[in-house]
Amino acid sequence: MTDVDKIYLVGFMGAGKSTVARALAARLSWQVEDIDERIEARERLTVADIFRIRGELYFRALERDALRALLPARHVVVATGGGTFAEPDARALMLADGLVIWIDAPLDVVIERVPTDGRRPLAMDRAQFEQLYCSRRRAYQQAHLRFESGRGPLDALVERILDRLGW
Repeated sequence: MTDVDKIYLVGFMGAGKSTVARALAARLSWQVEDIDERIEARERLTVADIFRIRGELYFRALERDALRALLPARHVVVATGGGTFAEPDARALMLADGLVIWIDAPLDVVIERVPTDGRRPLAMDRAQFEQLYCSRRRAYQQAHLRFESGRGPLDALVERILDRLGW
């Protein structure tokens, strides 16, 4: 898979996509982009504030715009938001544009990492949070590759990804 020139990291909130993206991009000497960070910079609001003020539909539109803006970029690792790949249009764009890797953290790890303090609006109701986790897994399963995360060191995960890619 040495012809890969773009990697999208998908997975549930708290799976470690942003952290893995930074580490993987550093190892590859590639650029790193984080969809949520791009949205927050553009809107000058946190994701939580965007959800609270404008709603989830508005946020999803911003997410699609950020994704489309990154389509021409090459030699980049893109950390997506937890719901980005669950959106059919966004999923189709990513699958056609680069290699999509599912960073799959177990539910107990995600629950431990994601507080209910409002910073993650969709995490405040734990029953809904667990349902969302289960329902999004169906979308994540469409990724090109899957790597388990959350139980070992970051460097080991990055090495597993690089080994699988033949780098």
